[in-house]
Amino acid sequence: MGMTIGRLAEATGVPASAIRYWERHGLLPAPERQGGQRRYPADAAGRIMLLRKYQQAGLTLAEIAEFQQDQPRREAMIRSKVAEIEQRMVDLEHAHQLLTHALQCSRTDIVSCPTFQRQMATWRPESAH
Repeated sequence: MGMTIGRLAEATGVPASAIRYWERHGLLPAPERQGGQRRYPADAAGRIMLLRKYQQAGLTLAEIAEFQQDQPRREAMIRSKVAEIEQRMVDLEHAHQLLTHALQCSRTDIVSCPTFQRQMATWRPESAH
C-alpha cells in the first residue's frame, strides 16, 4: 500500500513541502496515487535521505540532478564538487586555527601576534611564498 507523504516526512525528518518540491523538479520519482493521495514505496525514505546528504555536502539541486544524467557529466560534476569540498575543508581548518589561537592569544590585535603571523604564512599557496 505504501507510505503517505506525512508518514514519509515523519520517517525522514524532511518536510512534506520539500518532498513535493523534489518531485516537481524530477529529483524524486512521482509516487503512485491511491484515492488521490501519494503513496510512496519503501525505498523512498532512502532516496530522500540521499538527497538530504547531497544537500548537506553542498550540492545544488541542479548538481543533484546531474546524478541522474549520463556518466561523463556526472563524473565531471563530482570531481568539481570534491575539489570544492576539499578547499572548504582547508578553509575551515584555517578558521579553526585562527579562532583557537585567538582564544589563547593575549594580544589585542591578533594580526600583530608573531605566532599567528607564522601560522598565516603556512596558509599561503606555494606560489605566494
